Amino acid sequence: MKHFTQFENRQTADSLIDLALAYKANPRMHASKGIGKRIGCIFLNPSLRTRASTQIAALQLGMEPIVMNMDKEGWALEMREGVTMNKGTVEHIKDAAGVLGSYFDILAIRAFPTLTNKQEDLEDFVFNQFIKYSGIPVISLESAIRHPLQSLADMISIRENTAESKKPKVVLTWAPHIKAIPHAVANSFSEWALGCGYDLTITHPTGYELDPKFTHGANIEHDQQAALEGADFVYVKNWSAFNDYGKILSTDPAWMLTEKHLKHAKKAKVMHCLPVRRNLELSDEILDGPRSLVQQQAQNRIFAAQAVISSILDGI
Repeated sequence: MKHFTQFENRQTADSLIDLALAYKANPRMHASKGIGKRIGCIFLNPSLRTRASTQIAALQLGMEPIVMNMDKEGWALEMREGVTMNKGTVEHIKDAAGVLGSYFDILAIRAFPTLTNKQEDLEDFVFNQFIKYSGIPVISLESAIRHPLQSLADMISIRENTAESKKPKVVLTWAPHIKAIPHAVANSFSEWALGCGYDLTITHPTGYELDPKFTHGANIEHDQQAALEGADFVYVKNWSAFNDYGKILSTDPAWMLTEKHLKHAKKAKVMHCLPVRRNLELSDEILDGPRSLVQQQAQNRIFAAQAVISSILDGI
């Protein structure tokens, strides 16, 4: 594995899930694998689970993780070619990424979208500049359009809670929010769930259709109650409009998941990537009840990252 930026294929996904579960059973079984190696965790945006889980994963493999909050502690980066840097940017990505590539063996990058420049976001412009100029393996800690480490942890959690012979019905449901939220988690979850062969239904108000390249093969349902019927897993997530890019078109509180919504999905487990705005996106009764997998998902972030880092180390 050279980079980890998206779902590649079913075989790779299954191998990563198996490896992650092996690390969960024995976190330090490869405790010397990364000795003498460094991973640079570069955050252009805030983080809690992604930051901590990636550092823990690296340490459990014997690596040295170094975290840089580029949005607060680094120089303002210029990403475009051929510009005269006579305004607010201080350092060009060519120089910064080149230096980081010489300091580290692996880079892990978090770079959110603008939600204003659609084409730039769809090209994952900022994230791909680090790949282009660092010259070393890069792991996505969330980009403008994907969050593959979160999705890998989600697939691990579904695997742990599914009978071996069962093909679960998985529902991704939109939830209200007060801010314009990126599409990365929803895109990535759809990509991985479909790629892993699950029966996926996506439900949302009209106008919240996701980029079809991520949802091809899913059942799209605007009636949330119909979508939830018979669900085995319900993934709750907000996202802003894709066609009317970055806009908030609805804050309808009726879309917040409660026990009443699940009257025809008695055994459904509920998932969310966190952070979650309680009683706006998801009710306390669900989050604090027996359906919730959110803490299991969060714990599995460690082993998802560990499986990915370990696989990349195999190629170094």
